[in-house]
Amino acid sequence: MNTMLANIYFAMQTVGNKLRRDEKGATAVEYGIMVAGIAVVVMVAVFLIGTNLNLMFEKVADKIKP
Repeated sequence: MNTMLANIYFAMQTVGNKLRRDEKGATAVEYGIMVAGIAVVVMVAVFLIGTNLNLMFEKVADKIKP
């Protein structure tokens, strides 16, 4: 009985150690979140700059018209 409990204990320790050391999935998720955040910031910036740029071109076009 003690041998079986010892084997179960060592097996659980081995699995636990492997799970703690495997950080590839966590790193990929972190990079994914960063990329998504950067994409949102870029989209907002393009939207805001695009609107202002369009207004600027309209003002220039109005001044050029005879």
